[in-house]
Amino acid sequence: EFSLNELHPGGFKHFRQSLRIVDFLENNGRGLNLTWEVRNGIVKHSKGYGDILPEGSPELAATLEGQLVRVADIIAYVNHDLDDALRAEMVHPGDLPAHLRRVLGDRSSQRINAMVSDLVQTTLHRDDGRLHLSAGMNETITELRAFLYDNVYRNYQVHAEFEKAQRIIRDLYAFFLEHEFPANGLASCCRLREPPADGETDRRRHRRVCDFIAGMTDRYALALYTQIFMPKPWSVL
Repeated sequence: EFSLNELHPGGFKHFRQSLRIVDFLENNGRGLNLTWEVRNGIVKHSKGYGDILPEGSPELAATLEGQLVRVADIIAYVNHDLDDALRAEMVHPGDLPAHLRRVLGDRSSQRINAMVSDLVQTTLHRDDGRLHLSAGMNETITELRAFLYDNVYRNYQVHAEFEKAQRIIRDLYAFFLEHEFPANGLASCCRLREPPADGETDRRRHRRVCDFIAGMTDRYALALYTQIFMPKPWSVL
């Protein structure tokens, strides 16, 4: 997201791209006939480093379903990222502050259960037509996110991998501004672009390249980068 935001003249935000996919790219470019409520939930699901469920904020989805997606997203990613960091031994169980372990438990299942149970119980207790976390759980999740930012996301090893990934995105972006997209996933089919006969503007070309790269999986981007930029070893028959 960071790299595409720098490269594309109009900037790039993943929640806007999500809406663009369902409005313009799906169904062979005709888009999907989604309700306003679903589209609102898509564009409001992202919370960045801000409040989880900000009261009275236009950033919050209008429906309970949309609000639930927002909370489920953060519950999933903080637990998944913590599990990954523990497996990679970037952090150790004892590194997590003791008061967070007391509230959330020591296992992933315990942490998820604590967060979900608090969401359900607090929402039922408030009973005002929107989702709520208790003040204590909101503070706990916020502190857990801060722990991940300080010890995982900003870790020098992770940062080094981010820089590699950004280089891949930049190189692919520059390449496809000048070359056709691969046919059947084969980079060998990426010919130089012909001068646009249909009046394709530079802005439209950037938009198409941005859409193409934004839709790649990590594995596909790595494989494509290898095909395009890495030399193939000689084979001896």
